[in-house]
Amino acid sequence: MTEELDPKTYPIGKAQNRVFTKEVLYQSILMVESAPLRLRQRIATLNGPELELSYRNGGWSIRQIIHHLADSHMKMWIRFKHTMAENNPTIQPYDQDKWTNSADYQSAPIESSLMIFEGIQSRFSNLLKNMSESDFKRIYTHPEFNKKFTLGEATQLYAWHGLHHVAQIEGVFK
Repeated sequence: MTEELDPKTYPIGKAQNRVFTKEVLYQSILMVESAPLRLRQRIATLNGPELELSYRNGGWSIRQIIHHLADSHMKMWIRFKHTMAENNPTIQPYDQDKWTNSADYQSAPIESSLMIFEGIQSRFSNLLKNMSESDFKRIYTHPEFNKKFTLGEATQLYAWHGLHHVAQIEGVFK
């Protein structure tokens, strides 16, 4: 029996963890590269009050999602860099809901977070294109889940993550 997903919460479904092949890498890179442009295109005409709209009752506002994308992908970037430089590092988790309730998420202009997201995604794409097969097998430990993740798994997760939140924003206006 398949789990029924709320299309407002998971407009593109849940993240898939497939066997990491060159095709999966290619698809992941396309997802990483397309997310910032899709985000910019979708929010280009929004005004202040529209940034406070949410994709579902009790969900984050568009403004919060944009700031979350910048912060989450910065955390991802640091996790990747630690994993490339260290053997099986334990990454630092964070409470994303507490972060989205911080003052800057409520009031900071979105442009700085858009630039961060664009920059991180560009660097991430470049890194992915230059990693070796063995690099994608490198592992970090996530203490919150008590689980080890390969960089191949993390690549797929964060490729999905950007488009997941962009699709949530797109869903506000459907």
